[in-house]
Amino acid sequence: MSQPAPQPRSAVKALPGYVAGRRAQSALTEPLASNESHFLPDPTVLAAIASAAVRANRYPDMASLTLRERLAEINAVDVAEIAVGPGSVGVLSQLIGAVCDPGDEVIFAWRSFEAYPILCQLAGAKAVPVPLTEAETHDLPAMAAAIGEATRVILLCTPNNPTGTSIATDELREFLNQVPDTVLVVLDEAYREYSPHTAPDSMALYREYPNLCLLRTFSKAYGLAGLRVGYAIAKPDLAEGLRRTQVPFSVSAVAESAAVAALGTIDEVTKHADEIARERDRVIAAARNLGWTVPDSTANFIWLRLDDQRREQLMAAFDHAEILVRAYPGDGIRITVASPIANDRVLTVLRAQRELVASPRDEESGDGEVDTDHDGVPALDGPESSS
Repeated sequence: MSQPAPQPRSAVKALPGYVAGRRAQSALTEPLASNESHFLPDPTVLAAIASAAVRANRYPDMASLTLRERLAEINAVDVAEIAVGPGSVGVLSQLIGAVCDPGDEVIFAWRSFEAYPILCQLAGAKAVPVPLTEAETHDLPAMAAAIGEATRVILLCTPNNPTGTSIATDELREFLNQVPDTVLVVLDEAYREYSPHTAPDSMALYREYPNLCLLRTFSKAYGLAGLRVGYAIAKPDLAEGLRRTQVPFSVSAVAESAAVAALGTIDEVTKHADEIARERDRVIAAARNLGWTVPDSTANFIWLRLDDQRREQLMAAFDHAEILVRAYPGDGIRITVASPIANDRVLTVLRAQRELVASPRDEESGDGEVDTDHDGVPALDGPESSS
């Protein structure tokens, strides 16, 4: 009699999973679902990749010391305060695993980055989602009120993914003053380069609050999504804990070399990010002129909150136009801002689908705005596709 094959533990079976964004099937398809940069890496970065690939038979430096030293220099911190990993989500996985015991609580806004509840569940921690405000921003007073004896970590995504809204420095400082020193606050800054003038002064706050950790990535503005490099700026003991929980050699030599080279192209990165920011503001203004309700965004994407019926209709229109965007069942659609041509294609669809602007509920209330009622926290089962 055959025995059943070994099975994953129940917590793993219960995970909703992280579904990759749909890939473009033709050159005519606009890939606006994963918030990738449409700019190719700088030639110096490509040269660094090619040079490192020649030595692919050798293991990378497990400590990623060259990259950590460069990041420490740029951010004016000690190299002991830098921990790297395979993308910022990889670093966050290390962080939650290093800090949380089973049953510890992790507070985050919802909807926010869909990996948050998955990583909590995987670590055996309890996810505590706090609904966004009606303006699609973090409800910091409600998050502060949710802190309890079991709270171990608070995740703040600014700009928030998928709504694009951000937290101001004064708001963040006021919130940090309410957080016990024993609770770690993680500032997820994956999109910080797209809002340099409105982003919180995170480095000043990091030096002021010992329980603050900064999380950053090379996947967005630096255009290295395919190589997976992220990092944390944390106090030495915590950073050492992150390095100890890192899967050995998880940052390849090619990825490290590319990241180091990319740091030398900051002028070009800033130029591209500024171009995206200008396009983002243009798209938001045009969409609002068409009647769509779009929150202010400080990232490289815009957010449309829609009920499921309107979301499905708009998704069908985007699919017909060969534009890949990101659907979030029960919440809405996120659209990456890219080239002017791509953005104009998006606006063409939004113009053609203007009848979806008002829902039956909106018409009853007479306010003419997109339905933003989301008092309940949706099931944490991820979007149709994610990144």
